[in-house]
Amino acid sequence: MHVVATAGHVDHGKSTLLRALTGMEPDRWAEERRRGLTIDLGFVWTSDPDVAFVDVPGHERFISNMLAGVGPVPAVLFVVAADGGWQVQSEEHLAVLDTLGVRHGVLAVTRADLADPAPVLAEAAERLGRTSLGGVEAVAVSAVTGQGLPELRAALGRLTAALPVPDPSADVRLWIDRAFTVDGRGVVVTGTLGRGTLRTAQTLEIAGTGDLVEVRGLHSLQVAYEEVRGPARVAVNLRGRAAAGLRRGDALLDPERWAEVGEVDVRLDETHAPAARARVARADGAAARMPGQLIWHIGSAAVPARVRPLGSGTARVTLSRPLPLRLGDRALLRDPGNRDVYGATLLDVRPPALDRRGAARARAAELATLTGAPDGAAELRRRGLMRRADMLAMGATPPGPPVAGDWLADGEHWAGLRGRLLRLVEEHDRAHPEDPGLTPEAVRQALGLPDRALVDALAAGTSLRRRRGRLAAALPVLPERLRGAVAAVRRELAGAPFAAPDAGRLAELGLDARALAIAEAAGALLRVQPGVVLLPGALEEAVRILAGLAQPFTVAQARQAMGTSRRVALAVLQRLDGLGRTRRVDDAHRVILG
Repeated sequence: MHVVATAGHVDHGKSTLLRALTGMEPDRWAEERRRGLTIDLGFVWTSDPDVAFVDVPGHERFISNMLAGVGPVPAVLFVVAADGGWQVQSEEHLAVLDTLGVRHGVLAVTRADLADPAPVLAEAAERLGRTSLGGVEAVAVSAVTGQGLPELRAALGRLTAALPVPDPSADVRLWIDRAFTVDGRGVVVTGTLGRGTLRTAQTLEIAGTGDLVEVRGLHSLQVAYEEVRGPARVAVNLRGRAAAGLRRGDALLDPERWAEVGEVDVRLDETHAPAARARVARADGAAARMPGQLIWHIGSAAVPARVRPLGSGTARVTLSRPLPLRLGDRALLRDPGNRDVYGATLLDVRPPALDRRGAARARAAELATLTGAPDGAAELRRRGLMRRADMLAMGATPPGPPVAGDWLADGEHWAGLRGRLLRLVEEHDRAHPEDPGLTPEAVRQALGLPDRALVDALAAGTSLRRRRGRLAAALPVLPERLRGAVAAVRRELAGAPFAAPDAGRLAELGLDARALAIAEAAGALLRVQPGVVLLPGALEEAVRILAGLAQPFTVAQARQAMGTSRRVALAVLQRLDGLGRTRRVDDAHRVILG
């Protein structure tokens, strides 16, 4: 089922034509039928061709209702009366369609029984041809006599056959155009499902609130379904307390798949409709006449927006409430005080702050290079780092796997960060030979990284070493002034590896805490605890010795096996406990692990 919206001047026969095509009444309200004037949206359909129609009001006072109907729909049936010709709302509706970038349509010149349709056909076709619609099939019809109705049905069939097929696996974003309560069933909302798939029992998120609701039932064209694929007109019966607050302009989403944003950068597009040319921002800022306060229309939503022209036809738009938006979305900005409309293509849904002098000009230059087409690789080049989930929510496809956790990285940016990491650690080690190495948190802050996991990923595969949780460069060289004292300690430990020198002996050799830290950093000694110094590799040797004891063992048994004092044995065991190589089973006993 394809969905087509009507468009055209008030009282040019849109609803009458739909009655003739479908045999159904598009005007839902008694007031509409009494006045012969469509006020709200109407919905009818036909199986020949397979089309659902959204009938929109033509009167200028109901332009917001018209936009709510046209916004989610990819094709239009444009109606002009033969006895009325091109009128004000004809032009305004065409401007709306052009700014929204609607490219598929059929022109119907109605009331062909009341006036010669040829002049109106020619003029209307020429006007539509200068917009995004381009050349469209044009048919003269009369809903009274039936003239042209078979030809119009055939043209609509060719129109829908040419429409692109939406992706059924796409993320759901259903803009609500009606919400009401049905006795015994609860809340029902309707809308045009452009792409994706809805299923019964599916969980959906209410945009802007994060509240979840469940699909209790699905109807399309008054038939119940377990599953509906876009494009389709759908009525969704919802289960969940939050559903009671839904109204036109809200949206139902696949949970955690959309970026809900209140500030976006856009390209403003001038409409080609001759009498409704938008005053868009130029590079020199000459379009300062553009109002700062407009109404932002997308889907069925209409929210106040503040517009700041940046230059080069771009602008920063701040919305009065966040909406689920993606790169490449087409929206419309309308000045409610006149008939000016501005098309907007979303270029960035996560724009940077403009808090420096000249930032707006620089931003305009950057935006001028963007097409609006979702491009994951390009987004990553611009941002350097971003979460995969954020990229998907923006509507772009990640160009490769994450480098750490959910983080994606541009290759060139990642290589630059790795080079900065190496220089940072090497510079720190040269400046602090007694305490080389930087904590991962210090590295994260210095490199401006958003997550500690990125530090570990950057360090992997480099020459950096980890010492006591710190990142350090290659082992530093032991200073000349300490070599003799350290050599003496190493000779004494070579014969008795666990006979750690006491404080007196270390003082005699001039090895204070700072000197021992330098020796440990150089890989010459190992400080098991303050005041307990052994050779590197002593802990592994202790594990080998202790593994030969009957398990579990006591401190006294460990002391005897290692041939050392209780002070040193206890220090070694406590260090092994911390490393997970030994475990206490009670107050007196330990066992070797692994």
